[in-house]
Amino acid sequence: MELQQSTNHNQAVCKEIPWDFTEDCPPSLSATTLLIVAYGAVMAVGLVGNACLVLVVTRNKEMRNVTNVFIVNLSCSDILMCVVCLPVTIIYTLMDHWVLGEALCKLTPFVQCISVSVSVHSLVLIAAERYQLIVHPTGWKPAVSQSYMAVALTWMVACLISVPFLSYSVLSLPFHNLSVPFPVSDRPLCVEQWPSVQQRQAYTTSLLVFQYALPLVLIMACYLHIYLRLRTRRDAVERGRSAGERRHKGAVRINTMLAAIVAAFAVSWLPLNAFNAVFDWHHEAIPTCSHDAIFSFCHLTAMASTCVNPVIYGFLNGNFQKQLKSTLLRCRCWAAAERYESVPLSTVSTEVTKGSVLSNGSASINT
Repeated sequence: MELQQSTNHNQAVCKEIPWDFTEDCPPSLSATTLLIVAYGAVMAVGLVGNACLVLVVTRNKEMRNVTNVFIVNLSCSDILMCVVCLPVTIIYTLMDHWVLGEALCKLTPFVQCISVSVSVHSLVLIAAERYQLIVHPTGWKPAVSQSYMAVALTWMVACLISVPFLSYSVLSLPFHNLSVPFPVSDRPLCVEQWPSVQQRQAYTTSLLVFQYALPLVLIMACYLHIYLRLRTRRDAVERGRSAGERRHKGAVRINTMLAAIVAAFAVSWLPLNAFNAVFDWHHEAIPTCSHDAIFSFCHLTAMASTCVNPVIYGFLNGNFQKQLKSTLLRCRCWAAAERYESVPLSTVSTEVTKGSVLSNGSASINT
């Protein structure tokens, strides 16, 4: 949806012509170059970081718990955004018109809406799981198999929510069959053509509520209850010390990390959601020449959320850093050669040496 808002400018103009198009707004080469470089950097960091996170969790059985399943689901939605939506945005920004065909015109906003829905629903599931674990420690605890079912449900719901983009995203020529007193372009644009403005406003407002506002309210309510419960346990922990103190610190660290991911997601998507709300209900408030610049800044800020998950998860999780190093060493073809060369040549052919190599390898993985 957000990608299409830049082209919705032309769609709104075709219906109402609210702006003065005699005003000259030449694109800036330096600004376009900077924008493309920024999008490329976000795509690279998001793709590599999330791929590493998925690799670590899927290749280490001890890390396959309910929270990490939801974290991986969040990373998969970010990878989908990086693979499908960001390259299209870069091409669209560079060409200034749509050159990718009608199929991608429909698929790109559909995929982007799915990715956003899956991301925010994954954050809700993480908050709910932490709430159940900490606030009701003796109650029901979700199993890993149940978390897979929840993940499948989030993707199904996200696909259903995003279906309108497949119907209403079309290739169109701006001002086609419209008499206007200024030169028009014959280059195609990917726009949303809704049956009425009211239907578009109802749908986009519903997305704002159910994709952003309501999930964040639920998440904040969960973490507020978690914070209050952990604070009430502080006195008991201070009396018990030792093992109780370590468990308390571990819970606080994990919840801080997860809350930071949620806060970063909320901050990243706030400018674009605000821009979309203004565009849908009062687009005349957006200056003509500043429209693309404002949208690009807001959209780039939202896309930066794809980098947040692996950065926060990696920096605040020492176990993840160790597992990542271990996984990368196991994946590198020359790692085995280095371990082999570290053994004295005189003992290479003995059975004892083989056992030593295996034990050393397993020890390095577990440290």
